[in-house]
Amino acid sequence: MSYQNDENLSPQNMQSDKPLLIAVIFLVVIGLMAIFSASAQKCVDMGLHPARFLMQQAVGVVIGFIGLRFFSNFHYKKLLTYTMPFVGFVIIMLILVKVAGVTVNGAQRWINIGPMNLQPSEFAKPAVVMLLAAVFSKNALLLDEKKITRAFIPILIMIGLIFIQPNLSMVILLLATSVTIYLCAGGSFKLICSYAALMIPLLLLKGLKGYQSSRITTWLHPESDPLGAGYNIIQSLVAFASGGLCGVGYGGSKQKLAWLPEAHTDFIFAVIGEEHGFIGCLLIICLFWTVLQRGFHIAIKCQDSYGKLLALGLTFSICFQGFTNMFVASSFVPATGIPMPFISYGGSSIMVSLWMIGILLNISKDNIKRGRFGNVRNIQ
Repeated sequence: MSYQNDENLSPQNMQSDKPLLIAVIFLVVIGLMAIFSASAQKCVDMGLHPARFLMQQAVGVVIGFIGLRFFSNFHYKKLLTYTMPFVGFVIIMLILVKVAGVTVNGAQRWINIGPMNLQPSEFAKPAVVMLLAAVFSKNALLLDEKKITRAFIPILIMIGLIFIQPNLSMVILLLATSVTIYLCAGGSFKLICSYAALMIPLLLLKGLKGYQSSRITTWLHPESDPLGAGYNIIQSLVAFASGGLCGVGYGGSKQKLAWLPEAHTDFIFAVIGEEHGFIGCLLIICLFWTVLQRGFHIAIKCQDSYGKLLALGLTFSICFQGFTNMFVASSFVPATGIPMPFISYGGSSIMVSLWMIGILLNISKDNIKRGRFGNVRNIQ
């Protein structure tokens, strides 16, 4: 039986994972509300319309959902054809950032395209997942210690270009995603440990900028530098403490007005904690946990190794970033400039995150199709 020739079996007519889609929609709506609350006063202070950041984010949301719809109906195996061209595109964009990028707060991470700033490092997230899923599903011999390095060369190029922006948080995310996919594909844990033992001390001693090192040294005792390296986390913790169980109410945050830097991006979780309390934070945690659980469920149910690794990598990338942002805002880990997917302000982030969810939904459609109709001929 061929589902290409039967409308009832086509991917467009198959239902996808509804809990995953519902959780993502809730996150996006909560994010839009939080961005308006956290940025309205900042926009006024800058002489802009209070909803300026909200409207810009809404444009990213619309483009993101259009892409989600497209990728949910675009069979995921067809992505194999476009993997290397996409990786090459991302590398070129990262080079352009270094040549003609926009610098904000000392970091050169954006390219100005018309009315919006594009952040190419966000596109590196699906590029890394697609590349590793394709490599390890096609050639298991690459798991050999002598050959694994060649598979990582394009990834190392992307990571190197991102590191010099500098964007250490994205580097950590890409490395964590790469290691996770490698291990789940059957890679050597011993090999990973040996590389980590070599690279981590070198990074700590020679690779970190001064402000990056200070974030680590003041992590456990932020009060030692309350107006410097420890300032952000202290103000974030004050926001959580002020919120208590139920919060001060939507729009009532005081920390966002003058004390909490980057309230609409890196520390938006603290604003949510102040305005909606522990209950609001718990809702965000549960929604991301739903995304994590449904994404891993999709990976487990997928019958081919490429789909499994693709679903696993996309899910891990999104949720690792989300939970890391929460840990940073709560001072469980040293501060990094990593935004929260679906919640934090950023057009590139929301677009790429929704497109990644679209691919997950397509894999879930294929799983449902196989469950209902048995082994049918796949789209090649």
